[in-house]
Amino acid sequence: MKKKPMIGGQAVIEGVMMKGPTRIATAVREPSGNITVRVEPVHSLGDRFPLLKKPLLRGVIALGEALVYGIRALSFSAQAAGEEGEELSSKEIALTMLAAFGLAVLLFVVLPTYATKFIQSFVSEPYLLNLFEGVLRLTVFFSYVAVISSLSDIRRVFQYHGAEHKTIYAYEAGIPLEIESIRKYSRLHPRCGTNFLLIVMVVSIFMFAFLGWPDLWLRIVSRVVLLPLVAGISYEIIRFAGSCDNPLVAMLMKPGLWLQYMTTREPSDDQIEVAIRALEAARPVEETQEEGEDLAREAASA
Repeated sequence: MKKKPMIGGQAVIEGVMMKGPTRIATAVREPSGNITVRVEPVHSLGDRFPLLKKPLLRGVIALGEALVYGIRALSFSAQAAGEEGEELSSKEIALTMLAAFGLAVLLFVVLPTYATKFIQSFVSEPYLLNLFEGVLRLTVFFSYVAVISSLSDIRRVFQYHGAEHKTIYAYEAGIPLEIESIRKYSRLHPRCGTNFLLIVMVVSIFMFAFLGWPDLWLRIVSRVVLLPLVAGISYEIIRFAGSCDNPLVAMLMKPGLWLQYMTTREPSDDQIEVAIRALEAARPVEETQEEGEDLAREAASA
């Protein structure tokens, strides 16, 4: 079977965003019950500057673009679902990204490295301090996921997250995108953003372990500066894992899959229908044309 193009996605408010090679589609269930779909072309910096498609660099670009596309999709979904009057402007998206980055640095960089000072009277080895900081970072991350997964509004978004994964699995398997066929697939996917974030946490532990234990401000700066490299390495790992059938690789990815039990929920048929609409709109046009031709040939030979 011909290998399918890689398609990724994201759950949004009452909907799903899917990103294909050339198109991004966001499907949202409106208060009336209808499904509205917005399709946009993909404008990647990697297409304009081929150097940015090289390993490590492509991960940083993919992460930045995913944040932009994700916030735009969330803004559109909030408006379509009747929760906001207008979509965010480009300036508002930039400010939202800056605020999100600042919160992430505070929670996952400043807090763990500052809290580690309280064990310095018992531990002096720099690599042990860095290891402890990494464990604290993981603890903060798991606590954050646990808290947001307990919120009722977020649980509904996590159902759409499950619908997104199931639909992508069915697409990758080459089966018809029908609710009955999709429902049997797992809601856990190795290329999930949750898995990516966990890999980022683990990679950062190993990378920061060799930085010594300088003053607090230098520790914070060094971790922020190295974040693009950590993201680039993590992207290559998750990309490799998503296309590899090696049992050892699959075993190493298990913790990220288990974490998805918290960030996904079993979707309803209505939610799977929304995910189908998003994926059908995001998939390459050539695939849709080929399937139409195949169906026409089958009908003619019947």
